[in-house]
Amino acid sequence: MQNRERIFNGPAVVVWLLGLLVVVHGVLWLLPDDAWSLAVETLALIPVRYTPAALDQPGNALLALTSLVTHQAVHGDVPHLVLNSAWLLAFGSAVASRIGTARFLAFAVASGVAGAIAFILLHYGERTVMVGASGALAGLMGGAFRFMFSAFDDGGPGAFHADQRQIRRMSLGELFRDRRAQLAIGFWIVINFVSAMLAPLLTSAGGIAWEAHLGGFAFGLLAFGLFDPPARPALRSWH
Repeated sequence: MQNRERIFNGPAVVVWLLGLLVVVHGVLWLLPDDAWSLAVETLALIPVRYTPAALDQPGNALLALTSLVTHQAVHGDVPHLVLNSAWLLAFGSAVASRIGTARFLAFAVASGVAGAIAFILLHYGERTVMVGASGALAGLMGGAFRFMFSAFDDGGPGAFHADQRQIRRMSLGELFRDRRAQLAIGFWIVINFVSAMLAPLLTSAGGIAWEAHLGGFAFGLLAFGLFDPPARPALRSWH
């Protein structure tokens, strides 16, 4: 019997997350307008919830805690979902293959929370509604930067098809001195500001939360080492 090729050539946890994002979007899309508004209000991140004025807002205080995570599963429209799904498949696959399912999930959620906190700080007291997994995905990209450039140095593109735990993780000092990393980080910052200005032309879902992108990316870049276990030495065979 021939082995069947998987539709998505990525770790199982990434494929399941892609499926979850699609299901959540589909379920919300099927809701009547009133129910949709209530669901989004419940799941979305809204900065005013973190101020004394939160007492005057619908819902309860628990939403201030849960929405730090639940907003990551909601997307404004299909282009938003498709873009984030491609981003997840690209950088999520690399990180999940390296650190494993449990650490990957913890790292992704923590990156999303960090992005949410950055958004709250820069929109404190506002009733702006923010949804999307972009903060978490930016964190995954930041984490991938910690070993992506060393992989090209030590093994070339083929290193990503071997045991990724054996790829050397760059220290922060080494990363910030690397010319390629400097250009990549600089480009990422610039593209966020440009996309924020062009958001009305790119999506009907509203503005782009560049604050969450940069917050998640900074967390992923700086904190990846906390989630990345030391590489296991290669086993030797004894005869």
